[in-house]
Amino acid sequence: MALPGELAALRDTVRRFAESEVAPRAAELDESEAFPGDIYRALGGLGLLGITVPERLGGAEAGVQAYSIVMEELSRGYASVADQVGLVELLGTLLSEHGTPAQQAQYLTPLLRYETSCAYALTEAEAGSDLANLKTTARHDGTDWRLNGEKMWIHMAPRAEFAAVLARTDPAAGHRGMSIFLVDLAAPGVERLRAEHKMGQRASPVGGLRFTDVRLPREALLGPEGRGFHMMMSVLDKGRIGIAALALGILQRALEESIDYAKQRVQFGKPIAEQQAIRFLIADMAKDAHAARLLVRDAAQGMDEGRRVTLEASFAKCFASDAAVARTADAVQIHGGTGYIRGVTVERLYRDAKITQIYEGTNQIQRVIMAREILS
Repeated sequence: MALPGELAALRDTVRRFAESEVAPRAAELDESEAFPGDIYRALGGLGLLGITVPERLGGAEAGVQAYSIVMEELSRGYASVADQVGLVELLGTLLSEHGTPAQQAQYLTPLLRYETSCAYALTEAEAGSDLANLKTTARHDGTDWRLNGEKMWIHMAPRAEFAAVLARTDPAAGHRGMSIFLVDLAAPGVERLRAEHKMGQRASPVGGLRFTDVRLPREALLGPEGRGFHMMMSVLDKGRIGIAALALGILQRALEESIDYAKQRVQFGKPIAEQQAIRFLIADMAKDAHAARLLVRDAAQGMDEGRRVTLEASFAKCFASDAAVARTADAVQIHGGTGYIRGVTVERLYRDAKITQIYEGTNQIQRVIMAREILS
């Protein structure tokens, strides 16, 4: 599946970086749960953070196809690294499209260089897939706001310097009563809750945030008051394309590891790659990787062309993540007992794949979206 020249060159650049700087450290990062800030600063130096952000704001203005390629190739090295790049892309998109010049100077410019780090604070105990049940509030206090509430399972909550927080500003207005605030996580009243220990993608930290009467200046409001839900939803199609590409990268790496192992592992006097049972597993892995790549590129191209791609993004995210989970399980099976041992690449890939069926909208929610889009 040939890529145009510029995209092929981008793929090769990111692949070289992932193979030299990311993949060799994946096992250690998974074991230690350490945060590889040096990798993100290097990516910022290469212009690979916020790659779709306009050039005038410090981005590469390279399009969603380019973003999907960056996500896939980095994920082949280690999915946690791609996950953080996806977070920067979504926050960068919100800031570039809705931020004031002052907000962009304060948050966006340093974020694209990875001189600061961010969190994307939506989820609550009773508001995950059901964001309409959001409980966090921001209320006017003279010219300022007072933020109260608690978020959970927030990517980068344990170490981010600022967060985009979705809060209810008009309890009677439903979805139209939510707004986004840019919150300094060192501000009085902000408390970082327990950092979670995850099954996979262990080098991208997750935790909770509690806000108790946090005073926010009026300049902390991102975009118009009451448009927060719409703004968050507006970046989800891009986010789902990114997660689909991340899942594809995991799947592609599992395929490559399985081919190499099947050619080397000898049983009954010949490499297991000559056994039909193994050949069928590898054939299905390659088939699903190819299909996932087509779905990702179709959705990304459609977005670059200015089309609404809600259906295509859900197709890509749902298929690629389901395939990644199923086929990394097959990769463990091909490796046999070896594949069940901590430190073996396919064991980590199996754990890393699972969350792709859950975040950026569970695959059950993706099926709701797909059915709605098809039937309407």
